[in-house]
Amino acid sequence: MSSRKRPPSPPQSEPVRRVEAGSWAIELLPGAAYATRYVASQSAIGFAFDSQRGVHAIGSDRVLPFDAVPNGLAFVPVGCDVLSESPKGGEYLRVLRTDGVALTGDRAFNNRIDPQAIALALRMRGALLRPSVEDDWEAWALGLAERAQGDEVLAFGSITGSRMRLLDEFIEAGLDGSLGVKAMADLLGLSEGYFMRAFKLATGQSPHGYLIDRRVARARALMRDSKATLAEIALVCGFNSQAHMATVFRQRLGVSPGELRKA
Repeated sequence: MSSRKRPPSPPQSEPVRRVEAGSWAIELLPGAAYATRYVASQSAIGFAFDSQRGVHAIGSDRVLPFDAVPNGLAFVPVGCDVLSESPKGGEYLRVLRTDGVALTGDRAFNNRIDPQAIALALRMRGALLRPSVEDDWEAWALGLAERAQGDEVLAFGSITGSRMRLLDEFIEAGLDGSLGVKAMADLLGLSEGYFMRAFKLATGQSPHGYLIDRRVARARALMRDSKATLAEIALVCGFNSQAHMATVFRQRLGVSPGELRKA
């Protein structure tokens, strides 16, 4: 939810991607540790593609732990005092106006699940990773702003922040194997059917879709931080082959692993 001031780190192949269109600025922040404190000079919309954890104090002097669910929409109103820190962070979309016009709303929030916001954020991420002359940034930014100013659409349900943390740890430990919905449901002591419904309610996507996203996120991190070949990365992340990984990358990100690594 913030303009992140990241601590010094080795050079990364995935930089902050930014585009300005009309009265909007849109940024895609790669997953990395961050620590920041500021008073918002303008209201901002955020979208967390990954689950994130850390501590924050948003419009308050109380520093509290936070758990951000994947696909969570966020909003920071103008004048809000923000402190936020995370040891790992996560990929994050940030949208704000540059003409001084404040967005409607005086209450900060995060973890809002809105299917229309998810679709817009995914489209914007794909365009930032692979720009095109057909990109309609102003319409997308305005659409996301409208979703941030609307009413909350869905609630956490049974997949609470602590359960999401447990699930993330389980998935990270077994990404190179054959994880399935039953194993994830068993971990939380839920039936498969109930787990699938509760997960969709909490994150806006299916458990299988989230598992694929975690494989993609792990592969992107290894492409950034290691010299392993794409074939080696594919197997470590649970893809059947380098070709399978490339297909998933194009479907999810609109760009191949090779193109992304060369960016």
